[in-house]
Amino acid sequence: MLSGTDQSRSRIEPRSQPAMVLVNPQMGENIGAAARAMWNFGLDRLRIVNPRDGWPNPKADAMASGAGRLLDEAWLTRTTAEACADLTYVFATTARDRALTKRVVTPEVAVAEALELTAAGEKVGFLFGAERAGLDKADVTRANSIVSVPVNPAFGSLNLAQCVLLVAYEWGRQSSETPKEVLPMQGGRLAAAGEVDGLIARVVERLDNVGFFYPEAKRQRMITNLENLFRRAAMTNADVQTLHGVTRALSEKVRGRK
Repeated sequence: MLSGTDQSRSRIEPRSQPAMVLVNPQMGENIGAAARAMWNFGLDRLRIVNPRDGWPNPKADAMASGAGRLLDEAWLTRTTAEACADLTYVFATTARDRALTKRVVTPEVAVAEALELTAAGEKVGFLFGAERAGLDKADVTRANSIVSVPVNPAFGSLNLAQCVLLVAYEWGRQSSETPKEVLPMQGGRLAAAGEVDGLIARVVERLDNVGFFYPEAKRQRMITNLENLFRRAAMTNADVQTLHGVTRALSEKVRGRK
C-alpha cells in the first residue's frame, strides 16, 4: 500500500471522465481489482460487457474493497456495441493488430487526448479485453485508436486489472493539480543565503587552522567546491545550526579523551 486513505475526501468532485469498459471479463477478482484501481485515481464510470461468471459477483465485491460503489453502479451490457453506443471516441487497449491500419498511441498520449475530448463534452471510452485472449478483432475494429503499453517484448501479457491501473494512473497524474515535487518543512524553513554564508565562513576558518587547504595554489578551488556542496544541499535553518555545532565540536578537544 503506497499511501493511506483520507476518509474526509472519500468522494471525488464530479467531472467529465472516460468510461472504462471491461469486455467479456472472466474472473470476478479482476473486475473488483479493476474497480479499485479506477477509484484510486478518481475514475468511477465502469461498464461491464457479458461477464463470464454472471453478475453480481461476490468475488468482485470482495476484491474491490472500498470501491464497491463502482460495481453497484456499473453499466452491464450484453455486447460491446451496446457498451459503446453513446461514446464518440473509443480507445482499445491491446497489442497492435498488424491486420488493421489503425493509429497506435501510448497510455500517456491516449489520456492526454481523452482529457481534451472530455473537456470538450465528448464521451470517451477505453476498452479492455478478457484475461485469456484480450480484445477480439471486432472490438479493436470498433475503436478509433489503439493504446499499446511499452512492455517487455519477451513477456508482454498484462493482467486485466494491471492494464486498467496503467490507464487510470495516467488519468490521475495528468488531471491532478498535485505539484510534481514538494519539500515538507516540518515547522522549519529554508536557510537564508546569509546563514549559509556564515556557516561556510566558519568551516573555511576551521579548515584553515588545521592546514586543510594544501597546496595554497588549490585553496580557492577547494573552497569553491565546499561552497557548491553546501549551496546544492538546499539546507534548512536547522541544518545550518546543526553543522555549526558539528564544526565547533570537531575543533575542540573532547573532555576525558587524549
